[in-house]
This record gives sequence, structure tokens and C-alpha cells, in this order.
Amino acid sequence: MTEKSWCKACVWFASAAFAVVFAGTLRAEPAATAAAIAHSPVQAHPALWVVHGPRSTAYLLGSIHVLPPDMQWHTREIDAALRAADTFVFEIPMDEAQKTKIQEFIKQNGMLPPGVALPSLLTADIRKDYAAALNLTHVNPELLTPMRPWLALLMLETGMVTQQHYSPDLGVDRQVYAYALKQHVTFRALETPEQQLKLLMPEDQSLEMQEFDAGLKELLNETLSVDDLVNAWAKGDTRKLNDLMNSGFKENPKAEKPLFDDRNRAWVAQLEAMLKQRHVYFVTVGAGHLAGPKGVPSLLRRDGYKVDGP
Repeated sequence: MTEKSWCKACVWFASAAFAVVFAGTLRAEPAATAAAIAHSPVQAHPALWVVHGPRSTAYLLGSIHVLPPDMQWHTREIDAALRAADTFVFEIPMDEAQKTKIQEFIKQNGMLPPGVALPSLLTADIRKDYAAALNLTHVNPELLTPMRPWLALLMLETGMVTQQHYSPDLGVDRQVYAYALKQHVTFRALETPEQQLKLLMPEDQSLEMQEFDAGLKELLNETLSVDDLVNAWAKGDTRKLNDLMNSGFKENPKAEKPLFDDRNRAWVAQLEAMLKQRHVYFVTVGAGHLAGPKGVPSLLRRDGYKVDGP
């Protein structure tokens, strides 16, 4: 695998912008969706951290950027933190204007030149895997025809997640944002959508087809499922969540640094600056960024902050 061939489940835990791009674009089949909704609601108990700063408090909640329709994640502690907060912090700005910016980025960086079709770029062997992936994910091939391979692969991964009855429309960060919009609060963001999407693009376009091929094979031979990660998150099992994320990068350790480690350190610097101001923050970022010894809570503890939680 090449450096940017992320595991599907890890991408869904890493990028809020990725979820925003595809929210509402792909839907599970109506019968399948109805069957998923028919199940009794599942009550999740995700981990919540409390960081005590010199002049403020920050609550940290790990987001799942995709969730099934029967997953309930509100707890007494989380709801109390939501009510206490006057400032809500997300990975990226969550307002509607960001969608336009993301769409423009995709238009400039995700589409093939006019007259070039994705299937024409594929070798016979890759075309077989591509056909199998289309059959597995039920993505309309006409949607992918004008796309560059990196974007088409993300669409296929979205289709796979959708077939498992997960939806980016139900992501925790989107639900938290919908709540916060009704309150008299302010918003902050740790990154821009462009910064996140650039992480998902090949650095060397000459390797893009190799990455597309590797990504198709990973999609067809999935070893790390979104189900496993969501179940660990729902139980508040941060150790299991961290172990699963590490296993996702086992064959590709170089990907972990830009996707998680570097960003965690950058976020910690921003959060430490915020903690010197008089606010109560509710911070919602991908759950994978909070678990384990290299997660944001552990880094804050290392810098001398009191952090209550797992």
C-alpha cells in the first residue's frame, strides 16, 4: 500500500470534511434503511473528558462522523456539558457556507479533464476490481466517471459505509452543531476543510492509480470495519478504540503521522491557548484523536493540565 491509501474506517474517523462532502449524496436502499430503523434504539455511552485550564473548562467528546439511525449517544454527563458550554469547537467550520467552499475545492481538485472518463484510465485488472466494488457498494458508476481516482475511491468507500446503514447526516459533530445553533453560543474551528481534504489527496499524482488499485483491494477485502470502531466508541472503551485504530495503520504506519499525530499536536496548541480565556468549551473532534497515549487528552495531561476522564 502507498502512503495515502488510508483504511476506510480510519478515514471516517479522521475527517469531518470528508463527511460533509458526502452527506446526503448516497443513501442506503429504502428497504434496508427501513429495516435498520426498525431495530430498538441503541444507547451509547461514549467517553467524555473534562480539561481544567487556568481560566476555563473544556469538555472533549469524540465524534463518530457517521452513525446508524438507531444510535442514541446523549447521556446525563454529555447533556450537562452541552448546557454548560458557551463556545463550541469543531474540527472545521460547520456552517452552510463551508459546503460551497468544499464543493469548489472538489471541482478544482477532484475532477478529470473534460472528455476524460475514469474507466478509460483503468487496466483490465483494475477494471475487474472496480466493477466488483461498484457491485458491492451500489454506487452509480455515472457519478464516478468524471472523477479523479482519489475522489472516486472516497465515493466508493462512502457507498460501502452507506450499505452498512451508516450516514454522515447523523454524525455526532453534525448533531452537536444542530444543538448549538439553537443556543446563544460562539463557534471555533481547529482546521479548514481544505487542510483536511488535502490530506486525503495523493501528494504525487503519478502514484494516484496505484493508490486507487490498492484502495479497491482494501475495500474488497475489508479487515477493519466501521462496526468495530463504532462499538468501541459506544461502550466508551478508549483502549479498544486505540487498539483498533493502531491495527488500521499496521501496514501503513507513515499514514498515521499526518492524519493523526501531527494534527493532534497542532490542536493541543490551539486548545491550550483557548484554556487561558474565560469560556466553557465543548470540543467535538473525531474519536480516534482522543484515544490512547498520543490522543489529545493524554497530550494535555503531559503538558500539565488536569484532565478528568478515561
